[in-house]
Amino acid sequence: MPWRAAGWAAATLGLLALPQILPAYYLNLSTQVLYYAIFAMSLDLLVGYTGLSSLGHASFFGVGAYAVALLQGRGVTSLPVAAGAALLAASLFAAAFGLLAIRGSALGFLMITLALGQVLWGLAFRWAALTGGDNGLAGITRPALPLGFSLQSGVAFYYFTLAVFAAAAAVLWLIVRSPFGLVLIGIREQPNRMRALGFHVTAYQYAAFIIAGCFAGVGGVLYTYFNAFVHPSVLTLTTSAEALLMVIAGGAGTLAGPVAGAALVVFLKNVVSAYLERWVILLGAIYVIIVLFAPGGLAAAWRALAERWWGRKAAVAPETEAEGARAAAWIEAGSRPPE
Repeated sequence: MPWRAAGWAAATLGLLALPQILPAYYLNLSTQVLYYAIFAMSLDLLVGYTGLSSLGHASFFGVGAYAVALLQGRGVTSLPVAAGAALLAASLFAAAFGLLAIRGSALGFLMITLALGQVLWGLAFRWAALTGGDNGLAGITRPALPLGFSLQSGVAFYYFTLAVFAAAAAVLWLIVRSPFGLVLIGIREQPNRMRALGFHVTAYQYAAFIIAGCFAGVGGVLYTYFNAFVHPSVLTLTTSAEALLMVIAGGAGTLAGPVAGAALVVFLKNVVSAYLERWVILLGAIYVIIVLFAPGGLAAAWRALAERWWGRKAAVAPETEAEGARAAAWIEAGSRPPE
């Protein structure tokens, strides 16, 4: 579609040009938006595509963040080694948590992830010898890239985070549009029918849980390098709830939605809070407005406006419904994912 191609081109050019037009403070906020967007997109793989709402997703974000800090404290400064180990740790924790969480469904899954997340937060808070407890771990330095490229400046780290964000978004896009992703959408819409068709629903949910945990770890790694500090607050219920809010406000079942939601939450949290002490009330009010007037989220609202601008039919199905119809047609045709 012309409007979609134009939108992606404008977004790409805008992101590349930000360091040239924004002051340092707002460039740092843009960097935060990018790594929180990765975190939110990873949660959307569960919420929007698999139909599993989690309140413990910050666990894997925090594990990735702490793993990098702990490794650097033990002399591991290589970016590929530290980041790879952090993503492996996040994936292993997700695999362990998933064995328990997937046993529940709907509210049960939500409560199990909440409980597991709180256990991990309590462990990080109390195990001061390892995690620094309430003091956290400070003094973390950004590693150098191959060929001597430094990430110390805000501009360099922004471009690095943008590159990681683009890679993560591309991989997630391939996942949700693959046969595996279509099965997840089918499970979200009709889990019983998917079982009747011979799909191992629990195995697919478990795989999605691990993948989501790994990508949450990517956000955690960037968080630690950006802040040069990590604290047990990254594992709290608040962090998980903020990620869930990013997904729902932006638009579950879309990859653009969590990015818009991350931008909204980061802006309110860092800019509006400087002028309004009870900024959370404003965030809640905005969320209510979105639910009432744009139930598909900011991404769906933007899509409708764009199609109106281009003279197309405004009342279109949200992307989640379109993907659901695509998955249903694929399933009804009796297809199976390639081995």
